[in-house]
Amino acid sequence: MDGDTFRESVAESKRTELDRLGSSKLLIALTGARIERSRVLEVAAHSEHAARETFRAWAADESNPAAREAFEAVAEQEDTHLDRVLAALDEAVDLADGGPMHAYLRGREDTVERVASGMVGRPLVSVRAHNQIIGFFVNEAEEAGADLFRDLKAETTAVIDDGVALLDELCEDEDDWERAEMVAEYVIQVAYDDYADSLTEMGLGVKDIC
Repeated sequence: MDGDTFRESVAESKRTELDRLGSSKLLIALTGARIERSRVLEVAAHSEHAARETFRAWAADESNPAAREAFEAVAEQEDTHLDRVLAALDEAVDLADGGPMHAYLRGREDTVERVASGMVGRPLVSVRAHNQIIGFFVNEAEEAGADLFRDLKAETTAVIDDGVALLDELCEDEDDWERAEMVAEYVIQVAYDDYADSLTEMGLGVKDIC
């Protein structure tokens, strides 16, 4: 296997979950059905903050130089994303750290697993959230907001490219690729289960609405 095949395999294996995460109901789940500008931006800020803290923690104890450099770069990017989202908000936010997906990510100690889950699985979820936020701002006729999240989406998509390239360097055999595939798929599943649980708590059936 190689990086491109890996990416395609993960996306195909979790196609249903990714398609549902890319639905218009995602913002309902993320915002608790409060789909308004301040709440959408607040949710985005929490996400950027959690990602920054995850990659900072990884960079602090990663022994592989190439992976450590990659984690530092993503942490810096997420810090910039957070600043840009906060700048768009009209009020201060008490940032929450984590959630089920980042709790799972922070439990990864192996380098291959960190790259696969954090730089492939996680951003495959994130770009779908970006799509929905872009759509929200387009519908609100707020081009600046839409452009902001178009930029964030493009930079997050680039992380996937970096992740698969790094896996090409790190994975030495099929066992490594299988382990990478397992964690990348699982982090998508964790995000999907959290999404589905949020909808269920609001009395919405996932299969009925996706």
